Amino acid sequence: MVSKQARNISSTEARKKIYHYCAYQERCHSEVKNKLHDLGVSAGEVDEIISHLITEGYLSEERFAIAFAGGKFRLKGWGKIKITRALESKGLTQNCINAGLKEINDDDYINAIASLLMKKTFQLGEPDLFIKRDRLANYLIQKGFEPELVWPIVKEQIK
Repeated sequence: MVSKQARNISSTEARKKIYHYCAYQERCHSEVKNKLHDLGVSAGEVDEIISHLITEGYLSEERFAIAFAGGKFRLKGWGKIKITRALESKGLTQNCINAGLKEINDDDYINAIASLLMKKTFQLGEPDLFIKRDRLANYLIQKGFEPELVWPIVKEQIK
């Protein structure tokens, strides 16, 4: 359903708004399509505007994937699995997702697991070693880190 304000917007005004929307931060195609539909742009014009945004360099799914993956890893502490699922839900191709994940340094990734583990260990007041390990590992796996990386680090640091 298009809002009342969106129905009154002209095509040139919609283009101006979408250029600003894309210039503000990296966007994926699905976000731009949704925004254009919210602005009340017709379906035929949506594809034309998106192709123009791509040719002008305002829109790049690979750039979006790189920015998204780096941001979610550094700011939110997400692992690669959670980042991959989020990018897939936005409709990105596997090549774009892989490009985004390449931005995450392997050493930084392992250090992030260890850092999150230590932070959570101090918050967890569990005296039983096995329950503590299980809860810590589940926490990290829920954050999107791979179980095959998480368990050895948990076993090494929680003795």
